Amino acid sequence: MFRNREIQRFAVLFLVITAFTVFCQFAVHPAAGKLALLSAGIYGAVFFLFTRKRYQAIARISEQIDQVLHNADRLFIGKEEEGELSILRSEITKMTIRIQEQNDSLRKEKESLADSMADIAHQLRTPLTSANLILSLLKDSKDKYEQRELLREMDELLVRMDWLITSLLKLARLDAGIIVFEQESLSVKELVHAAWKPLLISMDLHNISLQERLIDNVKIYGDESWLLEAIQNVLKNCMDSAGDGGTIEIACEDTPLFTEIIIHDSGKGIAPEDLSHVFDRFYQGKHSGTAGYGIGLALCKKIVTGQGGTIIAKNHPLGGAVFVFRFPKEPFLLK
Repeated sequence: MFRNREIQRFAVLFLVITAFTVFCQFAVHPAAGKLALLSAGIYGAVFFLFTRKRYQAIARISEQIDQVLHNADRLFIGKEEEGELSILRSEITKMTIRIQEQNDSLRKEKESLADSMADIAHQLRTPLTSANLILSLLKDSKDKYEQRELLREMDELLVRMDWLITSLLKLARLDAGIIVFEQESLSVKELVHAAWKPLLISMDLHNISLQERLIDNVKIYGDESWLLEAIQNVLKNCMDSAGDGGTIEIACEDTPLFTEIIIHDSGKGIAPEDLSHVFDRFYQGKHSGTAGYGIGLALCKKIVTGQGGTIIAKNHPLGGAVFVFRFPKEPFLLK
């Protein structure tokens, strides 16, 4: 502890004051000088022992901090004592716990990012492999009809890749929290009509009938462009599930607490083991027969929950899958 300059200065000052006091007391009376010398010695010893104890406690704290820094799983535990050092121990313990929580969060984010990058690479590799195969076939093909078919397949692949990349970018922006959703009053009926309008031609081509039970003058609050995309993603999923000659029903329910949009298809429904993973990113289902990427429904949930709503998937008692959007009656307070 004597390496501390403050202690050195204090010791020198203490000795100077003690020597001057003892000298003055001896000048008055020898007994007074001896008493002053004894008192100074006792005070010095008490101060030395007290200071050494505090320095030992600080050294123990420093040692524990060093162990925490070199061992991420170690927790700083301080003794339950009164005083400033106890408060310091308590604050260091809080800081240690907070740092460990942040480290755990960063490690999970890193693992999640690595998994996402692997999934993205896998999703992009499939259409790229197909595109390379089509290009090699085009080089060898002399038949114009076959070339047109190959070019049509290439065009479809490029469209799918463009959709995949665009959706991934949207998910990344939503994850980063840089999207600011508008909060405007929207008519449910007009919103649903606007969502299915771009899909009507595709429905006609596959002979998919659309049935609606929508209520007039029912409003929800949200961002129209993003909610349109969410509803369209569900409709596309239902179209793939319903298949040729299938049916899609869209209904609306309004209660004093919330408004629901229910979309039901006439397909085979969702496998029980897939129900809890329907909205997981890149999850396509064990029995999925479609060529999807597992992005649309994940993006849909991100959009809906980001605006204070919820979405669930379940199976209808009479068959087919059901997707239920639920929105609160009041505008969502965006963070």
